[in-house]
Amino acid sequence: MDHFLKKFFPEVFKKMKEDKTTSNYCKFDSQLLTFFTSSLYIAALVASFFASQVTRAFGRKSSILLGGAAFIIGSAIGGAAYNVVMLIFGRIFLGVGIGFANQSVPLYLAEMAPPKKRGAFTSGFNFCVGIGILIANLINYGAAKIRGGWGWRISLAMAAAPASILTLGALFLPDTPNSIIQHGKNYEKAKRVLQQIRGVDDVQIELDDLIQASDIAKAIKHPFKDIRKRRYRPQLVMSMAIPFFQQLTGINTITFYAPVLFRTIGRGESASLLSAIVVGVVGSSAVILTSLIVDKVGRKVLFFVGGAVMLVCQLIIGGIMAVKLGDHGQLSTTYAYLVLILVCMYVAGFGLSWGPLGWLIPSEIFPLEIRSAAQGIRVAVDFVFIFLGAQTFLAMLCHLKAGIFFFFGGWVTVMTAFVYLLLPETKNVPIERMEKIWREHWFWKRFVLNDEDYNGNKAETT
Repeated sequence: MDHFLKKFFPEVFKKMKEDKTTSNYCKFDSQLLTFFTSSLYIAALVASFFASQVTRAFGRKSSILLGGAAFIIGSAIGGAAYNVVMLIFGRIFLGVGIGFANQSVPLYLAEMAPPKKRGAFTSGFNFCVGIGILIANLINYGAAKIRGGWGWRISLAMAAAPASILTLGALFLPDTPNSIIQHGKNYEKAKRVLQQIRGVDDVQIELDDLIQASDIAKAIKHPFKDIRKRRYRPQLVMSMAIPFFQQLTGINTITFYAPVLFRTIGRGESASLLSAIVVGVVGSSAVILTSLIVDKVGRKVLFFVGGAVMLVCQLIIGGIMAVKLGDHGQLSTTYAYLVLILVCMYVAGFGLSWGPLGWLIPSEIFPLEIRSAAQGIRVAVDFVFIFLGAQTFLAMLCHLKAGIFFFFGGWVTVMTAFVYLLLPETKNVPIERMEKIWREHWFWKRFVLNDEDYNGNKAETT
């Protein structure tokens, strides 16, 4: 928003409005502006490690409550900000909220969901994130039109609304059966919760699986140390590789800076915000489709289809911007709409694949004994690369120009090959029996089957 830039980032505003010599790709290249964006992810990175300990020690519900409270504080500070320091301070609290929520909510959903519906349940997490982004863009679009230039305060303060729902709603949620067993061995309470969420009385087989997994988990005193053992090598690799690749699709940089991107190609403030709304609608629709079909067609098929769509769109967008935009030009209306359509197709490809599946796969493959630690690593790696992407995107856009789309396209090719070769299919596999997929995988079985300590522990527990 112009008023927001003028108040907090006047140099960027002046460059955007008055500087006719700076390249189209470099007008928003400001370290202060990027630090405002990325400070949230530094805080989230640090908070994710504390969140892992809280989730393991006190349950998933406690982490959700703490995350919601941090969101409320951060939105209040942001909405009342009168200088950049206060803005960044509010962003830090929002980052703490994200660190706790991203650590606990996917685990909660995966543990509560029935095996045959787990893909749809966990994809719902990504769908709701997409809906949140869409609503935020709608609020921004409306707030930008408020006379007097204070609409940005509404944009920042309104984060308190979903934060309040999250916090108050968590008070009424039961903890997961896994967490109940892990923290108190209250098998009857866990059984009642299982009966309630499954809708049937006979849950003894699933309860026995949970008790067995909990017994194994209790033998693990230092999960961050144990996850480095050979038997957990597949999970450790996936906890780092999946979020790493998810960020290198380029989605967060395009989502964060969609309005900037559309202003770069010559669209005005309102048109840029409206374009971001259209992108949000398309992304959310794609995630809905994924939720409906992921447990039928499987995870890997969606990875391949989504990867192909993203790659093609990135190559065409890069080509159009290289040939038609240049450093000081402006895209015609026809080409601007074509870029918007291609960005929407790209976001749809992400919504079919790395968007929801990047959260689904890690939430379902980790055994209980290392689940909190592995999810903590997954979230931490995610935030490291979100931070690096947010901090470097505007500089990369300035230096690589249209080549930035070819850069991300190359990585999409690499990650699709990784999924094909190293990620087994997890469709319809119960979460407490997920070890089977690693024992049968052509590559990972050498790590799991050859671990004598692991095999001995399993035989003992059985």
